[in-house]
Amino acid sequence: MTVRRFDIPCRVCIEQSEAHFHAHVELDGNLAIHPGDSVRVHGAPMHVAFGQSVVFERIATVTRAGPLLRAWTKIAAYLDLSELYEVSFSSGSLK
Repeated sequence: MTVRRFDIPCRVCIEQSEAHFHAHVELDGNLAIHPGDSVRVHGAPMHVAFGQSVVFERIATVTRAGPLLRAWTKIAAYLDLSELYEVSFSSGSLK
């Protein structure tokens, strides 16, 4: 049986500036996260002032999805993606 939940060190990189506004979590060992998996970062809330870029060291809990949840997540993502585009094959011309 595989381990479904485990803790791992991580880095949380946050930047808030005119050019960038993002927060990324990097798990140690470049651990792959698959559809349906969840990652929860522990610790106090992080605050970054405007114009700053900060890296926090934290612990994260990774919970692996089972086969059913993984399949459902892939199907739901595909169906959600199909809502982003609409294709029309009409014989008329655009005016």
